[in-house]
Amino acid sequence: MTQAVYSHPFSRNDQSPIAQWFWTVDRGLLGAALALMGLGVMLSFASSPAAILADESITDPFHYAWRMIVWASGGIGLMLTMSLLSPRGVRRIAVLGLLGSIVVMAMLPFIGDTVKGAARWVNLGPFSLQPSEFAKPSLIVFAAWMFAEGQKGQGVPGVSIAFGFYVVTVALLLIQPDIGQTLLITTTFMAVFFMAGVPLRWVAVLGGMFVAGMTAIYLLFPHVQARVAKFVSPGVEDTHQIDRASEAIRAGGLVGRGVGEGVMKRSVPDLHTDFIYSVGAEEFGLVLSLVMIGLYAFIVFRGMGRAMKLNDPFEQTAAAGLFMLIGLQASINVAVNLNLIPTKGMTLPFISYGGSSMMAMGLTMGFALALTRRRPGAYEPGASLQRPRRLLMP
Repeated sequence: MTQAVYSHPFSRNDQSPIAQWFWTVDRGLLGAALALMGLGVMLSFASSPAAILADESITDPFHYAWRMIVWASGGIGLMLTMSLLSPRGVRRIAVLGLLGSIVVMAMLPFIGDTVKGAARWVNLGPFSLQPSEFAKPSLIVFAAWMFAEGQKGQGVPGVSIAFGFYVVTVALLLIQPDIGQTLLITTTFMAVFFMAGVPLRWVAVLGGMFVAGMTAIYLLFPHVQARVAKFVSPGVEDTHQIDRASEAIRAGGLVGRGVGEGVMKRSVPDLHTDFIYSVGAEEFGLVLSLVMIGLYAFIVFRGMGRAMKLNDPFEQTAAAGLFMLIGLQASINVAVNLNLIPTKGMTLPFISYGGSSMMAMGLTMGFALALTRRRPGAYEPGASLQRPRRLLMP
């Protein structure tokens, strides 16, 4: 009896670009990202019938689900395309993405659509573009590059350039205003700065600046004060949104109510975007919640482990920063749904509905996969034990 033998689609001796990509890319990380995108499409079918109730002009109950399939397909295509790049190609695309995002964000006060008091989107007809989503991975890669150049001691003011672009990006975000993205970018940027070899004395300085900045944001933006007040005084302030999300999560129990059987989702605002986690928890229970969290944890820990073993300082800090960006954004969204932190408009990576979010996550993961591929000389024995050189501070 002949036993069937599984064979890979590519031979080890195949020298084509696609074959080389297949054997060098981390297929575990790729599979986890694809699994999350698949869950996003599945949950869009669960949330779309309830989400259309907020817009009487939509008659198709699966309007958002069909669009989600399109965005997920685009995100997968972008992720796979970016993962084919060399580290130099990643840098070039990141620079173009950062410059383009800054230009569009600078134009938002004049051409942007204002939704809920914030001008964050550009209306392009059938869809809207949120440039800040693409600024996040681009800034992280660019900053890692500049920090690496600053380590070389060849007169390139890498730290000053990186901080200059960070300040410009954050200033444009605060004009919108978008406090959630500002906090996410700041945290990830500072983490990359620390991993690049910042002297310890700068940790205290940056920590003080962070606290001062958060205090200033709280004092200057009334909607931030309102959200903090809702969080610390739930019995006094209106907490309808988070209360309904919490009820949906509790109602799901261990295995959930069943596919399409969720009822709390009908009263959860933004259920298909910022609160998609609560929809999944109600219909599929704690089991699906743990699967989602486990996939994010796998991406972060496996990705960080791969990044720390890279030889090149730029590739190491850029890849680690990108994986940290994905993990932090997922953690913030889940924490908001669980009422552990004040509410903020933060999508769940790869799962929430939204073209800009899905495409930007595809870009982020594509960059990370490209940087962690097993190229000749990228990984060397003992590379994870090498300490980065200290940055030359301005």
